[in-house]
Amino acid sequence: MRTPLISPIVTTLIAAVTAASTIAGAAHAASVKLLTMIPVPGEPIESYDIGTVDEKTHLYYQTDRSNKSIDIFDVTKNKFVGRVAGFVGFTGNGNTSGGNGISLVNNSTEVWSGDGDSTVKVIDLKQKKIIDTISTGGKKRANETDFDPADQILLIGNDGTEGVEPSFVTLISTKPGHKILAKIPIERARQIDAPRYNPKNGLFYVSLPVIDNTNNKGGIAVIDPREAKVLRIIEVMDCAPQGLALGPDDHVILGCNAGSSGSKIPPLTAVFDLKTETVIASTPKMGGSDMAGYVEKLGLYVVGGREAPGGSSIGLIDAKTNEWIQNIPAPPNAHSVVISHSNGHILVPSGKTGGFCGGCILVFGEK
Repeated sequence: MRTPLISPIVTTLIAAVTAASTIAGAAHAASVKLLTMIPVPGEPIESYDIGTVDEKTHLYYQTDRSNKSIDIFDVTKNKFVGRVAGFVGFTGNGNTSGGNGISLVNNSTEVWSGDGDSTVKVIDLKQKKIIDTISTGGKKRANETDFDPADQILLIGNDGTEGVEPSFVTLISTKPGHKILAKIPIERARQIDAPRYNPKNGLFYVSLPVIDNTNNKGGIAVIDPREAKVLRIIEVMDCAPQGLALGPDDHVILGCNAGSSGSKIPPLTAVFDLKTETVIASTPKMGGSDMAGYVEKLGLYVVGGREAPGGSSIGLIDAKTNEWIQNIPAPPNAHSVVISHSNGHILVPSGKTGGFCGGCILVFGEK
């Protein structure tokens, strides 16, 4: 196993994070610091996408395109414990690379992940191997996922191809046989990003960075998995929502792509209210973002800002007041943030480029 190298950049990062001010106005005081770095064996990790943590086993599953795998880590011991290979990996084009989205399924006995060839790979966690491959029939990667445990349905999105097919989501039964239940086109959307299942009402909320071929209008698609239909698309202006995570009080944190190099709108991160279906708070201090999460233990929203103002960073927002707190310096392309709820740790893959650790998992948390 490679030992990550501590570069001057990391030393600067540790100093900057350690000097972070105490969070004011949160449910309790917390100071977020870089705690450790977990080495990743094999090819130095450079391309990756989404991760998830099983809170019962304390195992963290991270897509690793550099090793064409799902990597497995123990978040209590902060160590690499295994790998399941068999994915497309990085092809040189994000639209055809994988793994991508990832969800724990069927009482966390399986992991389902979208791959670059428009398929979903089903991994049996006891055997630690791929046991099924399900085609969504698209032209590009099968992207992000989420799971409805009440109805045993996985939702996964595919971006469309202009003039060929619209963007669409696929609903797949996770019961034996893995039947495709529906393929739902979302013709207003140029791209499908993060879906989140809301157990309070049994609906999926799916972020749409761009709708209606505009520069500044995105949306959130509300999908009923039982009826297999889009109930409505909520328009969200000046955000380009990509990351989406449920927070307290029916609030949602949106990781906005606004402010990225390909965006024509200024940086923004927004908090959205599911009851009123409106943005209730926003900040221009974080943008160019992808994944977002909610750390209940720390009372924080966390946003991965790979093109944030001032450089790649992890944005912290008070989940009680919805006020921006600070941006913590992070490695280039810091778009993936994964939450370990049991210990309040924030897991951020760091690629070999940028001088942080040559490819590792950064672990942030309260110390």
